[in-house]
Amino acid sequence: MSSLHIVLVEPEIHWNTGNIGRTSLAVGAELHLVEPLGFSLAASQVRRAGLDYWPRVRLRVWPNWAQLAQALPSLGEPFFFSGTGDKTLWQVAFPRQVALIFGRESVGLPPELLVDNQKRVVRIPMRDPDLRSLNLSTAAALAAYEVSRQWASHSP
Repeated sequence: MSSLHIVLVEPEIHWNTGNIGRTSLAVGAELHLVEPLGFSLAASQVRRAGLDYWPRVRLRVWPNWAQLAQALPSLGEPFFFSGTGDKTLWQVAFPRQVALIFGRESVGLPPELLVDNQKRVVRIPMRDPDLRSLNLSTAAALAAYEVSRQWASHSP
């Protein structure tokens, strides 16, 4: 069982999900998708973005946020990624069991989710104040590799 989980809440773009699937394999993470999805997992585009690696992705699909939220304690400490976070991912000491949670490409995570989890909202620092966001697959990769870097630097 993985101790690193990447959660996409209602992802809209198949290319991003395929790319995040490859990143999940690269860092040993399990990928969780919360429905509704903006595409079909059977679509060739998702498989193409994930290349021939897609069948190896450890994937769990959840019918809604409420069901994933019930399972969240068993996955690890959740961190919600949003440009509104007070802390950057560099200011967080990620625990050994963690769930990195990302929202839809068009609007991010639901506002109520961010309010309810305010102390766990994290942002990726960007120098350009007018830049609204990074691509979802880029953001997920940055966060996953920061967790991996921290874990590697604290290993005996």
